[in-house]
Amino acid sequence: MLRNDFVRRMESPGGDKRRSRSLHIDLPLLFILISLCGVGLLVLYSASEQNLFYVKRQALLMLVGFGAMFGVAQFPMRFWERWSFVFYGIGLMSLLAVLFFGVGAKGAQRWLDLGFTRFQPSELMKVAVPMMVSAYLGKRYIPPTFSHVIMVLIITFIPVLLIVRQPDLGTALLIFASGFFVIFLAGLHKRYLLTAFLLALAAIPILWIFVMRDYQKQRVLTLLSPEDDKLGAGWNIIQSTTAIGSGGWSGKGWTLGTQSQLNFLPESHTDFIIAVLAEEFGLIGVMTLCALYALLIGRCMVIALNSQSQFSRLIAGSLSLTFFTYVFVNMSMVSGILPVVGVPLPFISYGGTAIVTLFLGFGILMAISTEPKRIRIDL
Repeated sequence: MLRNDFVRRMESPGGDKRRSRSLHIDLPLLFILISLCGVGLLVLYSASEQNLFYVKRQALLMLVGFGAMFGVAQFPMRFWERWSFVFYGIGLMSLLAVLFFGVGAKGAQRWLDLGFTRFQPSELMKVAVPMMVSAYLGKRYIPPTFSHVIMVLIITFIPVLLIVRQPDLGTALLIFASGFFVIFLAGLHKRYLLTAFLLALAAIPILWIFVMRDYQKQRVLTLLSPEDDKLGAGWNIIQSTTAIGSGGWSGKGWTLGTQSQLNFLPESHTDFIIAVLAEEFGLIGVMTLCALYALLIGRCMVIALNSQSQFSRLIAGSLSLTFFTYVFVNMSMVSGILPVVGVPLPFISYGGTAIVTLFLGFGILMAISTEPKRIRIDL
């Protein structure tokens, strides 16, 4: 092997200092996020019946999110690893505050009233849980041992149980998934996976009888046969699938959808906004959105593969897979594949805390992407 065939370059001693003097942005990630936000505002204008209030507020939240993302990206990953337990603790205290001081809406108590706005602490845990689990496993040998698995389950289940109490089963499942993805990426042994699968099957009757509320059971039954209650529980899914199917190949045109504009489609600007996109822009519009999501997730996975520490790899991989789950669950519930669980479509659905939390996660990914390369090997 020639010398030029194997070049090993070490980072210069001033690498960390140079990092603090520059703005750390992952340009491919930034461009994809801007594109998704543009699509989101376009569809939201139509889904909200051309109500500029929703569009302006969403645009403002996106600007706040971009600012938060850029701010998070400027801190090195060793900072987030060191302070992950504080972030996690703040999230837990906020969830406990919701139980005692939270404000409710539509039968759920999920928000804290800060005076100038409402804050949903459960959204914060979508970043805090994978960060805490990654910090815990990042300092230990992998694959994780049984004691490590138990500790990870404790870290994950405490916020999950608090969120189920609100109740918010959809968010609770996403947070559980974010913690599970970390330990899965750490090399969880097959016997643990098989045991978890069998325990999950055994827990289904217990969840159905003692945990799930009547409206949650009704959502599962409606998924199996929405036609049994066309004007009641089955109305949402029937209208959403009708809107999706009527869009055809190229759609009916922007702001020309009948299901959404004539108020047949419920929650058209939040959970069911993908149905508005499908009706007005057709299969082409849906595939374009899916392509943007695929590019975003692909870029996130590249960042995870090129990360410089075990902590960075675990949290980057978990955030990437959790975002994929986010998208998959929303599209599946709107198209009738999964029960309706109230999960918004990232960057497209109207929302407050959820938007900012998404940007926080991508800020961490940008921080990982711009970490100084300690060792670089060119072959």
